[in-house]
Amino acid sequence: MIAGTPQEARAWDRELRHRRKGIDKGAPPTHNAAMPRSRTAPFETHDSPPETVHIIGVPMDHGAGRRGVGMGPSALRIGGLHDKLKAAGREFVDHGDILIRTPERLRAKVEGKANNLPIVLRACDALHEHVQRIVLMGGFPLVIGGDHSINIGTMAGLAVGVRERYKAEKGKSKGRVPREIGVIWIDAHGDLNTPETSPSGNIHGMPVSVALGKGPRVLTHLGGFAPKVQANNVVLIGLRDLDREEKQAILDSGVHAFTMQDIDMRGMAGVVQEAISLATRNTDYLHVSFDIDSVDPRVAPGTGTTVFGGLTYREAHLALELISESGKLTSFEMVEVNPILDNYNMTGELAAGLIASALGKRIL
Repeated sequence: MIAGTPQEARAWDRELRHRRKGIDKGAPPTHNAAMPRSRTAPFETHDSPPETVHIIGVPMDHGAGRRGVGMGPSALRIGGLHDKLKAAGREFVDHGDILIRTPERLRAKVEGKANNLPIVLRACDALHEHVQRIVLMGGFPLVIGGDHSINIGTMAGLAVGVRERYKAEKGKSKGRVPREIGVIWIDAHGDLNTPETSPSGNIHGMPVSVALGKGPRVLTHLGGFAPKVQANNVVLIGLRDLDREEKQAILDSGVHAFTMQDIDMRGMAGVVQEAISLATRNTDYLHVSFDIDSVDPRVAPGTGTTVFGGLTYREAHLALELISESGKLTSFEMVEVNPILDNYNMTGELAAGLIASALGKRIL
């Protein structure tokens, strides 16, 4: 149950029952006005071809410190996401955007230093149900945000879906080994804060910790269990702006971390090839979460936490081209595009192009 007034709790219970009923009947989620309605479709119950990409928009900015990133899904679609996926030869279905209730309509509460926790939780709960359903029908989840707190819902949906698929497979074949998820996290920041260590209390700086089982229980146990991933299956790439306590948290956590210094010294190809090896050696699934602030702000100005010295245009594309060529990628997430801070949607167009590279677009 989400914290709040009794009236909010009852309203949330009614909303959740209605949403789950709608999903079971195949009702489509809220459509984004910028998205062609002809490309939207309800979730189906039959198996989806593995190559089919299922797009879910999450217009969330309540996990971040400034507004505007909630318009990221629209910026990506306007930036040519559909056309770029077609050019990459990918079949896709765009399910529209999850409905996010804004602070103006819902009184937000703070649990410790986890700002807007009720709003983030309910959005992530809705997202996890959608992602789980895509995994269960064998599709490829493509989640577009939105701030990075949405990863809490993405990871919950992936983990629950993978667990349910394992249970089904175990019944058909004895001796099945439980399946694990590997994660490559491309970001200027570590996102390993907790409410106790975060200077701001913004939840978009906490999703890696949540995936590892640390943080507010309502977030870590979304989907019914924690952790969602094992630390030795997580690889961070592009780090260059870390909080003091977060640095120690990364060192203590057991995750693998590559900073911008590593990329400067070894080259992006060497770093990404090792990252793929680390994230897939003990796993069956590979999720990539790409924060656009990993790219240098001279190339990607439209994001809320810019830090100079980031990835170049080609380094970002190369990383995703190599991940695509590995044949291991099973889900993808693009976050933190903020069109309010952008110049003529150049960051939205860049992000759409990066997704295409991850999903198979080639130069030749």
